[in-house]
Amino acid sequence: MAYDEKLAGRIRRALGPSDEIEERKMFGGVAFLRGGRMFVGIAGDELMVRVGPERYEESLGKPHVRPMDFTGRPMKGYVFVAPAGRRTDASLRARVTLGARFVATLPVAKPRRQRTQRPKRGR
Repeated sequence: MAYDEKLAGRIRRALGPSDEIEERKMFGGVAFLRGGRMFVGIAGDELMVRVGPERYEESLGKPHVRPMDFTGRPMKGYVFVAPAGRRTDASLRARVTLGARFVATLPVAKPRRQRTQRPKRGR
């Protein structure tokens, strides 16, 4: 699945230069992480924002926002923002900032252990 490269560029501009932000290809799209924690991402043309559990219901009450249901089940603390909700640079910056501020309150994620492939057993 391709993702919206223009939107990714707008997010990069909203974030500005920072050594704290990591960009990683994930779920067929791209995610932006701080301290190893995703705070905003793009899957197709969907903007995902990690708002946290405290701001979740409030965020859902805003226009053009719906629960993030990437797996078919809503993920509490994460929302999708429709294109109309991120039309202006100011509205996109507000969404990105909300996600970045939330993950700044979390501890840095522990590096994940690399999976090793087990040798296949013969029959």
